[in-house]
This record gives sequence, structure tokens and C-alpha cells, in this order.
Amino acid sequence: MSDLDVTLPSAFDPFAEANAEDAGAGPGAKGYVHVRIQQRNGRKSLTTVQGLKKEYSYNKILKDLKKEFCCNGTVVQDPELGQVIQLQGDQRKNVATFLVQAGIAKKELIKIHGF
Repeated sequence: MSDLDVTLPSAFDPFAEANAEDAGAGPGAKGYVHVRIQQRNGRKSLTTVQGLKKEYSYNKILKDLKKEFCCNGTVVQDPELGQVIQLQGDQRKNVATFLVQAGIAKKELIKIHGF
């Protein structure tokens, strides 16, 4: 074997798997519920929940979330993502536990994003 027959390892993209999972067929692909945080100005932030099933009443879920966490919120209609629940403050962990306890989503199908 000569020195020229050395094979280099192929390039590995660690994000290829994650991008392939997220490139599903639109909102709610594979049943995942995405809980994200968006930074507003200063210390203010929003928590967004998307990917819930269509048969759920978003307004009733929002009403229970607002009452449980003592915060304000709204349901926003997005052209790409469909209906999205927005809550004031960083409520990611609270929302995830609420969705599991209420039986709306399974723990393994909730993805929490953010810093």
C-alpha cells in the first residue's frame, strides 16, 4: 500500500440529523410540540407554543395556562406555522409540565428551545 492510497474520513455534519427532523411536512410534523422563547426588549420575553393538534381548542388551553401561571397571553394566527400560543415571560418548563399533566402532549414529543 502506497502513501497515495490513504482514504480521508468523510465530512460529518452534526446538524444534518436535526435539520432532517425539522424539515417535516409543515406545522405539527411528526407530532412534536415546540415550546420556544423570544427575547423582546430588555428583560422582557415571550414563550410560544406551536404544533398542538388541530382538534384542541387553543383558546381554552390559553385560558388555563394564563390562570395557572398568572401571566397574560394570546393566540396568534401565523401563515406558516398555523395557530401559535404566546405567553408573557419565560414559561417554557411550566408549559411543558402543564401539557404533560393535562394529557395534551407526551413528554417525549415536547421540544423545548431557547438559551
